[in-house]
Amino acid sequence: MAKNKKDKKKVTVAVSPTYIPPFLNLLTSLFTENPSKNFSYKQIQKRLKAKGVKVQQNELLKALMLLIDQKKVQEVEPFKYCLMVSDVTYTGILEIHKDGYATVFIEELGLPALVPDVKNIRAFNGDKVKVLLKGVGKKNLRAKVLGVESYNRIEFVGTILPSREYPQDTYICIPQDNKLKVEFIIRGKNIGEAQVGDKVLIQLLRWNAEKPEARVIKVLGAAGTHEVEMNAIMMEFGLPASFPPEVIEEANKLEKTIPPQEIANRKDYRDVLTFTIDPEDAKDFDDAISFRHLPDGNYEIGVHIADVTYYVKEGSALDQEAFQRATSVYLVDRTIPMLPEVLSNDLCSLVPHQDRLTFSAVFVMDAKGEIIREWFGRTVIHSNRRFTYEEVQQILDSGTGEYYEVLNTLNQIAKQLRKERFAQGSINFDTEEVKFKLDEKGKPISVYRKIRTDSHKMIEDFMLLANRRVALRVAKFRKQPPIPFVYRIHAIPEYEKLLNLKAFVKHFGYKLDIDREDRIAESLNELVLSVEGKPEQNIIQTAAIRAMPKAIYTTHNIGHYGLGFKHYSHFTSPIRRYPDILAHRILEKVLNNETNFENAGLEVLCRHCSEREKRATEAERASIKYKQVEYLEGLVGAEFDGLISGLTEWGIFVEIIENKCEGMIPLRDLTDDVYYLDDTKYRLVGRKTGNTFFLGEGVRVKVKKANTLKRMVDFIYLGKIQIKVP
Repeated sequence: MAKNKKDKKKVTVAVSPTYIPPFLNLLTSLFTENPSKNFSYKQIQKRLKAKGVKVQQNELLKALMLLIDQKKVQEVEPFKYCLMVSDVTYTGILEIHKDGYATVFIEELGLPALVPDVKNIRAFNGDKVKVLLKGVGKKNLRAKVLGVESYNRIEFVGTILPSREYPQDTYICIPQDNKLKVEFIIRGKNIGEAQVGDKVLIQLLRWNAEKPEARVIKVLGAAGTHEVEMNAIMMEFGLPASFPPEVIEEANKLEKTIPPQEIANRKDYRDVLTFTIDPEDAKDFDDAISFRHLPDGNYEIGVHIADVTYYVKEGSALDQEAFQRATSVYLVDRTIPMLPEVLSNDLCSLVPHQDRLTFSAVFVMDAKGEIIREWFGRTVIHSNRRFTYEEVQQILDSGTGEYYEVLNTLNQIAKQLRKERFAQGSINFDTEEVKFKLDEKGKPISVYRKIRTDSHKMIEDFMLLANRRVALRVAKFRKQPPIPFVYRIHAIPEYEKLLNLKAFVKHFGYKLDIDREDRIAESLNELVLSVEGKPEQNIIQTAAIRAMPKAIYTTHNIGHYGLGFKHYSHFTSPIRRYPDILAHRILEKVLNNETNFENAGLEVLCRHCSEREKRATEAERASIKYKQVEYLEGLVGAEFDGLISGLTEWGIFVEIIENKCEGMIPLRDLTDDVYYLDDTKYRLVGRKTGNTFFLGEGVRVKVKKANTLKRMVDFIYLGKIQIKVP
């Protein structure tokens, strides 16, 4: 058979032992700086050219052969090269992903390594592990876990079940965290007072040949009951159930009335029209808007934020507890506040018809949203009205109602701010939230998607304005050395992730321009606008968000890419975010023209707040997932339209369009064929029939079963449905 002319063959190039090309160090650094990537020789030529070195193909191949002989580089495919990694050990943090694979992030290299053999890892998600790097595959650096350097945690939440493979006095515990791909063994007296079916807190004792052994240290109650499950989620993520007595005592001793001398030291806004706009079920109100017409035709708009630092003094018990929590956590049925209720729901809450102490950003603006002048400082306000988002939207839509002219003016200015923000590179990720209606026992009786309206966006735009201008005010105070401050940063997305996103959206018929950095944000906004209102909107927006790096708190300002801001901080929610408290304290020093700014430990505080924020997000998602599964548990046999949201070697994940609940069609239930995963084209393919299932494709499903223990739902596949694709 004649060989295809396109078939690639390895080419041997003779290399003189004394040949040392002048660009060899630059070529070597290309691989060491990108240890997980494969390069074709054309890609290498392009990279070297970008650094001012033009190399001919034959000369480059000679240099590559030299690096191969020196065992610094390996040829993984014909004309494809990567860094040679052999028998090198590192330490890193293990991350076990929900799709069944694991990676270890190696800080020394600044990149993740894939762990192919997940089943034999004797470690848990988040553990610090020692790994042996074995080489580079087609996509990832590869590693083998050798052992645990230190456990991330040794206590876990799970459910006690009988064991079939062990003696009568031995039980198993199924962990609540689905990233823990193991069952714990509970032997004899280690079960304590727990019964089969109980939700418990366990402590790791040791690993035996196959599974970890543990003992029960607390019984939470019967699995499946609302209060037990919510408490289990709190315990799983280490969320506190109550405040320490000394914190409550300190909070209760706070003065309930505002001293006259304190009011005298502040700018008085009590006679200026002021109101709050919040969700209907909100209990704490940490921001308010004031508005008045000025004689010159401009508007004065005040963003007033609860002055938490007046009550929470640095180093106090309240302050230390707020730092440890770092953020309020919002589960489906409850809030776990950062501050005790006497502060969050009373003294610091900007309730109507009460004088309240605030820290304010006040802007004089024209009708186009241009800032003519601004002022920052401590104030006292008296809110005239508490609005809900729904009330404000109804007033805006109807063109009539209380304070319509004011609300409409604010809305028009907010739209101008939004337009300018997008023009400057802000990305319009308008994600959907899931909300539940619970009965008196905590059971979900309905699940619905929260719709964002102009009333939500209006408040958001004024909060963004205040956050941005506060960060800029601090940055301008002193440029060298810069003031140590808590910035909210968002890095530029990695090009490789954008390439994957581009390929993903192309499947749906959309385009993404990533060839020019100055076009990426604009192209992402065009994509978001194109999918708005389409069935695939949520899947594509979720994929786009996952392609972005996570925003974090840090003292090192690199700007906020997603918002398009060079300076950005969090200033507007000190009741529920500790970084905002830090921002208030630093801004106060700037306004007082202080010169002593201590930086010691501020970056550590930022890192702690970022970690706590991540924990809160994971806990909130866990509570939503549990309630979604619980909701579908009562709808076994019901049929829904959905979109394929994930594809694996064992199943098809489907998200119901109506309520965003997700479940899986097990591949073992598809008896018409044997399917294999083609992840390069985001599809499953039948080996005999050639039938395909694509990511984002519409399908009709029936709820087969819902397992609240594992937080999983199984669907029965009924057929494909048509969805709109441009």
